Amino acid sequence: MGSTLIEKIIEKNTGLSKVTPGQIVTVNVDRVMIHDIFIPFVADKFEEMGFTKLWDPDKVVLIYDHLVPTSAVEDVRHFKIGDAFADKYGLTHVHRRDGICHQLMTEAGYAKPGNIVFGTDSHTTTYGCVGCFSSGIGYTEMASILGTGEMWIRVPETIKVVINGTLPANVTAKDVILRLIGDLRADGATYKALEITGSAVDAMSVASRMTISNMAIEAGAKCCLFRPDEKTCEYSEVNLEDVDWLYGDEDASYCRVMTYQAEELVSVCACPSQVDNIHPVSELVGTEIDQVFIGSCTNGRLEDLARAAKILEGKTVACRTIVTPASRKIYIEAVKAGYMETLAKAGAIITQPGCGLCCGRSGGILCDGEKVLATNNRNFLGRMGTSKVGIYLGSPATAATSAIYGKITIPE
Repeated sequence: MGSTLIEKIIEKNTGLSKVTPGQIVTVNVDRVMIHDIFIPFVADKFEEMGFTKLWDPDKVVLIYDHLVPTSAVEDVRHFKIGDAFADKYGLTHVHRRDGICHQLMTEAGYAKPGNIVFGTDSHTTTYGCVGCFSSGIGYTEMASILGTGEMWIRVPETIKVVINGTLPANVTAKDVILRLIGDLRADGATYKALEITGSAVDAMSVASRMTISNMAIEAGAKCCLFRPDEKTCEYSEVNLEDVDWLYGDEDASYCRVMTYQAEELVSVCACPSQVDNIHPVSELVGTEIDQVFIGSCTNGRLEDLARAAKILEGKTVACRTIVTPASRKIYIEAVKAGYMETLAKAGAIITQPGCGLCCGRSGGILCDGEKVLATNNRNFLGRMGTSKVGIYLGSPATAATSAIYGKITIPE
């Protein structure tokens, strides 16, 4: 019997000829990511465990993004502890103002096809967009990896998702993953790998695949993997012949296969206050909103800003509209392409790259009774302000179109 994509990655990493779901194995970690929220806890636990040096400083990435810029005095403590840890243990990869961790990990080439990467954030599943097994862990597990370079895992079962055909013009990768989460439900892929395939997926950009892998955790997935192709290799700066082993075999064993015809998919939103509360935008038309948020590590990439700018060109937003690029590089590229000027002329507020509003830290917090249509990955109670804020999640196309009218509107 053949192997699924996640099984192949684990087999190559461990040297085992075959692994099966449920098997406990120890893997050699290729890279880890620690963000500013968790660095104080990781640092304390690392020294509490008695470690005196990192297993490999070059394989550790520290990224400040959730607390940039600071919005509370306590935030500064995280920076000071992080800087002290980096100096003490010789970290060579520290990003203090470059953007959101999940964008930077693939953008800067830290997470490559076939790698095994762990991070102190649940949306670490994002790096599966390039065929990397990546998953979020807690600070105790991270401290252990920092000292040993190893991590135990249980080999996950795999759900295969096949999407064939051509997506309608107003349907994006965000609509695809929201639909999938709605069908799986919030716990439908718990500790399972998602393997995304099909002709519609082949046509997607790496950025679009990132949107899907980013939100896989919202269905409980351990990881979400795409087979690398020429676009992946160009983005990750690797040779196709070096990663052509990264695919699921035809005779591999999947615990479930889900098949979609792209032409049948429509624009959807996740409605308050669960990510799996999915409804077609057509059912929500006319719902008044107080704010639109376009950005985050889910949909703050260049193609997202380009789509929003195209929709808003020559228009004026009817409600507060906040735009947050996923990284400094994307910000600069969007400025050069004229997208930022278009968005600014439309009345949008453009913020620095970072987590900001998505994690409820700063830059657009809402109050009781207000509603926001956002392109990020979670709409839990209290995520963007008080527990009485209604958060709708949708694509950049839905968000930008709705911003024009101040009401949820089917995207152009």
